[in-house]
This record gives sequence, C-alpha cells and structure tokens, in this order.
Amino acid sequence: MVKLYVEGGGDSQLLKTNCRQGFAEFLGKAGLTGHMPRVVAGGSRSHAFDMFCTAIQAGEPALLLVDSEEVIRPEAQPGNATLAADRGLWKPWVHLKQRVGDGWSMPDGSEDAQCHLMVQCMESWLLADRDVLSGFFGQGFKPAALPPVSRALEGLDKLLIYQALAQATGDCKTKTAYGKGDHSFKLLALIDPAKVFSSSPWAQRFIETLQVRMVQA
Repeated sequence: MVKLYVEGGGDSQLLKTNCRQGFAEFLGKAGLTGHMPRVVAGGSRSHAFDMFCTAIQAGEPALLLVDSEEVIRPEAQPGNATLAADRGLWKPWVHLKQRVGDGWSMPDGSEDAQCHLMVQCMESWLLADRDVLSGFFGQGFKPAALPPVSRALEGLDKLLIYQALAQATGDCKTKTAYGKGDHSFKLLALIDPAKVFSSSPWAQRFIETLQVRMVQA
C-alpha cells in the first residue's frame, strides 16, 4: 500500500487521528475513494520527512506532503503552471534543499514526483473555499478580513494567512478564533477539493500524481 506521510498532527494522538481523518475525507471527495493511500500523520515536518526517508530506504511506496513555508523558488517551478506536462517537471526537492531550516536532500531511490508541497501552508487550501469557512465559523465571521480572492493563493505569505484567519474569526459567536489544532483538520474534511485544485497548481500536481500512483498500486 502507498503511504502518504503528511506534516501535521503535532505530538497528540487525537490530533494525529484528526489529521488522518481530515486528509482521508479530502482525498475521498477528490475522487480517490477505493484507491486511497494510507495517510500517516508525521507531526512535525522534520519527522514526516524522516519517516518518508525510512520508507524509501525500505523500498516501500511512499509520498511526502509538507508545507512549502514560503514562496517556491523559480528554479523549482519551471514552465507554465497551467500545464500538467510542465507541472511534471517541477522540483520540490530543490526548494526543500535550499530553504533555510530544511536543507533536505532528495533521498536515494526517490524522485521529485514523490514529494509534494502545500503552498505556502495547509491554510492556503482552506482559503480556497470561503463558503465553508463562513458556514463553519458562523455568526461573527468577517470574510472581508481575508485576503482578496483576486490575489494568487500560493503567493500569500504564511504569516499573513494566519493573521487574516485570526482577524476573520476573532469575534465569532459559536466558535473560538481559528486555531490549527482545533479547526484545521475539521475544515480540511469539509472544503471542496475542486476549489483547492483550481486555485493551487501545487495541489493540482499533488492530486494528479496520486491519481496515477494509486491506480498503479
């Protein structure tokens, strides 16, 4: 079975369970029901990477999904983002090798198609479906506090996204202000994958790769 090692879940078993369930719901709605990878919540990004490397060394089929944390370097994203053929040429390991704080090399026996990035963080995916955000947080939610929909989703700075979510949800009546542990995976299970893929070329690359790999598995 293909294992998908994802960044998320922290050190709590409950959060890891929520992480697995959130991604499973999201991928199921993306059309992978019956061809699902086994989602492994890695906690920290470094632990997810270490687990992925261990799987590759053991010869196991595996994929890695982590936040990019920042804008993708041009050399890691050549060509036209709207073309599937060009997305197949992208080099996420170049980004992760050069990013301060990571410095990760592509493991021997791996390839770029096994590495995927949430650009610039998982919350970017959540912003793609503002109807779900509004319905989830309910009364007091302030959509105007979020970045304009005209701005490219993957160009939004991670800190800006967190600040915008905090401002948009700070006065909600039935929910606390957005918290990664409290809300992120619940929202992931609710959002429309099609909206994410249409807003995020890196998410589109991720699902295209999964669709091919899971059929072959």
